[in-house]
Amino acid sequence: MTGRTALSAFAAALALAAAPAVALADEAPATADPIAAAAATPSAQQQAPEGAPAEGAETPAPAPRRAVRQAGGRIGASFVSGVYRVGGKTLTIPGRVVRVRGRVVPYVPGQKVRVRVWLGDRLAKQVTVAPKPTKTKKTAVFRAKFTAGRVGDVKVFAVHEETPAQKRLASKAAAVSVVAPTAGFGTRSPFVQLVQQKLAALGFAVPRSGVYDGGTARAVEAHRKMLGLARLQTLDATVVDKLLRGQGGFKVRYPQHGRHVEAHLGKQVLALIENGRVVRAYTTSSGTAATPTVLGTYRFYWKQPGVNNREMVHSSYFIRGYAIHGYKSVPTYPASHGCLRVPIPDALSIYNWVRLGDRIDVYY
Repeated sequence: MTGRTALSAFAAALALAAAPAVALADEAPATADPIAAAAATPSAQQQAPEGAPAEGAETPAPAPRRAVRQAGGRIGASFVSGVYRVGGKTLTIPGRVVRVRGRVVPYVPGQKVRVRVWLGDRLAKQVTVAPKPTKTKKTAVFRAKFTAGRVGDVKVFAVHEETPAQKRLASKAAAVSVVAPTAGFGTRSPFVQLVQQKLAALGFAVPRSGVYDGGTARAVEAHRKMLGLARLQTLDATVVDKLLRGQGGFKVRYPQHGRHVEAHLGKQVLALIENGRVVRAYTTSSGTAATPTVLGTYRFYWKQPGVNNREMVHSSYFIRGYAIHGYKSVPTYPASHGCLRVPIPDALSIYNWVRLGDRIDVYY
């Protein structure tokens, strides 16, 4: 073998020895974390620090980072006071304080909720509140309030903006109509419906038509009498406020008398009562100082339907010639000869309710 031949054989042997190492490098898996891969494979120019694993030794992979999972959930808001539901509508009046209560599910520490109040397309108020967790720590509640302003439609939204711990949450609108607290004879409006609803809740005899008619006016008069206000048939701010607060109802003095009538001569109001509760209350006019109505407890002993020769309408007698009856004139003060006059439109309903033997209590 010549020197050139020996040199060629030696080169071929070297090439065969290097081939397996190249194949192993091509088959090694790539790391999922480029930063970790760069740290685990130093460049040719880098020197392994003292104490580093020997070349070819396995390097343990770093622990994968745990991703923070955002909580989802839901949020809601509703009215708890200051609004009134009438005929499927939610109403309030200017100047009324409206309170809102909401709930966030689930509770996440650090939650913040923005409550936005819109009047039409105008942002009227915005407040940020921190929900408080309930005892279970699974939900949180929040509260806010606003004062109703001018007449119009108001919508309230509650929004929790996205945070690293929780996704963005938004409530459905809580809607209320702000209506003018005024009405006169012949007015038809949701506010009149509200007035009638509140008068009925206090026990006054009132239609539920939504129209400010004679029956509504008489109920307003009876309510004003109970409040000790001017004996009118019209509304004012004081009457509206008392009505919405549920004040000014007839106070039953003898609940133990079961089904009976009470006539409060000081207030000039009488009421039909059953089971200690006012069924209906009416304005009345009792006897003058010269011909006073008898005081005490009596029982109805005779009922006379229709109109008699004294123009008494649907009369229910409780002692001698003293009766509850309809009459053409029922002023706001004592004006009768001793009977309890009631407006003619109210006479039949009272007559039909009273039964012979029922008690009547007459007092100041």
